[in-house]
Amino acid sequence: MTVLQKKADNPIAHLSADDIEEIGRRLDEIRAEVIEARGASDAAYIRKVINVQRKLELSSRAVLLLSLFPPAWLIGTAGLSVAKILENMEIGHNVMHGQWDWMRDQKIHSTTWEWDHASPSDQWKHSHNELHHTYTNVVGKDNDLGYGIMRVDEDQRWYPLYLAQPLWNFINAMFFEYGIAAYDLELGKNLASKERRRDPEFKARAKQVFKKIRGQMTKDYVVHPLLSGPSALHTLAANFTANIVRNVWAHSVIMCGHFPEGVETFERKSIDGETRGEWYLRQMLGSANISGGRAMHIMTGNLSYQIEHHLFPDLPSNRYQEIAPKVRAIFDEYGLKYTTGPLPKQVASAWSKVVRLSLPNDFTKKLTSRLGVRRLALSAG
Repeated sequence: MTVLQKKADNPIAHLSADDIEEIGRRLDEIRAEVIEARGASDAAYIRKVINVQRKLELSSRAVLLLSLFPPAWLIGTAGLSVAKILENMEIGHNVMHGQWDWMRDQKIHSTTWEWDHASPSDQWKHSHNELHHTYTNVVGKDNDLGYGIMRVDEDQRWYPLYLAQPLWNFINAMFFEYGIAAYDLELGKNLASKERRRDPEFKARAKQVFKKIRGQMTKDYVVHPLLSGPSALHTLAANFTANIVRNVWAHSVIMCGHFPEGVETFERKSIDGETRGEWYLRQMLGSANISGGRAMHIMTGNLSYQIEHHLFPDLPSNRYQEIAPKVRAIFDEYGLKYTTGPLPKQVASAWSKVVRLSLPNDFTKKLTSRLGVRRLALSAG
């Protein structure tokens, strides 16, 4: 994974400046068409998803009142896991992007929504909407690229500490909501010096995070277990399991959208004076999709259409499937790679890159060379 600007075979070298701006113009047209067409059916869609999610969570928690019995535990835990995924992915993430603000419904609005997550919505919106979506895959600017704890580029200096990054990534997946809360808080940077630790703004934000975490933990690990009476410990275990399932799923979806083979990264200086067309092009090459059916798309929050989401982060998520063929047609016309694949393939690709970049470049090249020689020997035999 080397930044696009340093690649010997640059995937956009064949594009002229006019080509890039024409791509931008055509993508603006797609965006305008959706904005013009959105209406009652879109509003009905998000209200239906919210209604289904709330009923599923309520019924699952009701079943968990009897979680002392294994079938009830399994059914309740599965239902609660799905409810938490829906709330975070298709509802919370997209509502806080402002995708439904046009409805002028204060109950489904980016300024009022607070999600079932350790990170307060205001802090998440700053780090995600304002920073990540502005500086997508720009090394040194987009902290989502490796979350500040992983080596994400072959040109990034290697230290022995990176040998542990597969383990860090696994732990991050298990407790992803807390990793995101720490990331939104810029915990590493703000704990690095006494001056930063004492900064009133940082302390206020940290207090907000701890308050949110305390509220989440009280709900899942105190209130609902106590309501279950004799099933308290089983309900506590069910809530813990549902949170882990939600965290691993969200982490996997996000990894698939930003880190598999075929996704490009960019030099920091490459965005100086960036035009609208160049910004669009960076989103196109810095994202990857997941192929699959309708249920899978909903469960990913339609982030299975990560390319379309990065191009149009504030368009209703239910429209991504509709516009994806139009976006892909532009890729094909201009000779650009539309990176997509089934979930298992994309997850494996992303994890393979995590492992590969945890090792020194020389070691990886030697290992690749030896494997290539061995394959040739086996095929010759």
